[in-house]
Amino acid sequence: EVQKLNQQLEEKNGEIQEMINQPLYEKEREILKLQKSLAEREKAQATSDVLCRSLTDEAHQLQRKLASTAEMCQHLAKCLEEKQRKEKGNSNDQIATERSNQLLDTETSLQALICNLQDENRMLKQKVAHV
Repeated sequence: EVQKLNQQLEEKNGEIQEMINQPLYEKEREILKLQKSLAEREKAQATSDVLCRSLTDEAHQLQRKLASTAEMCQHLAKCLEEKQRKEKGNSNDQIATERSNQLLDTETSLQALICNLQDENRMLKQKVAHV
């Protein structure tokens, strides 16, 4: 292992000697090339960081929206059940059916909204994973 390390050290020393022996303009050109490459990588990293933070924030926001929508759906379902129980004793079947249909329409639209939010959340997670 020591011999291997010594060999690597010799190779690095050889590279250093080659750089020292290069004409000044080649050294400067290599330095400029490396600086440009570094600047491009830093810029790409900064852009990636900003996009990642943005997508993460958006994903959290959508998760909160989805949770609040789910809570609202549960609350509406409970309210509907209570109203239906009360109406069974106090009103005829037609009114109950109409209200049930209204609630089903509301519940269907809320479920569609939940599905849309879940799809959007999934897409954002894919974007975050891609970034």
